[in-house]
Amino acid sequence: MIPRVLIDTAQVPGDNVELRLVQRGDDFMIVLDRNELMSSRMSASEEALADLGCAHLTGRKGARVLIGGLGMGFTLRRALKILPADAEVVVAELVPKIVEWARGPLAHIFDGCLDDPRVRIAVGDVAWAIEEGGWDAILLDVDNGPDGLTHAGNDKLYSARGLQVAKRALRVGGVLAIWSAYADAAFTKRLKDSGYAVDEQVVRARGTKGARHVIWLAGRR
Repeated sequence: MIPRVLIDTAQVPGDNVELRLVQRGDDFMIVLDRNELMSSRMSASEEALADLGCAHLTGRKGARVLIGGLGMGFTLRRALKILPADAEVVVAELVPKIVEWARGPLAHIFDGCLDDPRVRIAVGDVAWAIEEGGWDAILLDVDNGPDGLTHAGNDKLYSARGLQVAKRALRVGGVLAIWSAYADAAFTKRLKDSGYAVDEQVVRARGTKGARHVIWLAGRR
């Protein structure tokens, strides 16, 4: 059995929460307690977040996209393949160490995407970045679902008030896309009650295999 090797740890700002970067063979994982938040061997549903959330932006001039959560860069890399050369992509990452890992032990996974001239990294709470406004798409993958797992303050993102803030921050026709490890009927209803046009997509963690994840596409009419 291939052993796990601890590479580094990171504190989540504002919370008594520690993330661990772990390597097992060629695979890297970011772990919270016993929860494997992400793994380099599974990227399909994170890529689907970009595919679905940015589908309406193909060929759109001056598109502005906010990605909440850098993770292992899978959503960012896929978005850069979809978006035109004049797009702006802001990645809001709460944990500074994750940005360091992206340029250090995970650099081979990121494959230079942080140096793309369209990309700006904003270290801090994604809620602040949302309020900047003028977004054509907001892609959120900051928790395992619509509740604050890694950062309790993220609960506000999924509240009725938080959804209204995001809607105001979107341009007309813009999309709020939210990744989740599980379905949540109450959250689907909250999106609809907030006035979004809602489409709930089920995607697989590993293409046609692996766990079933959910992506909510909430469009501003």
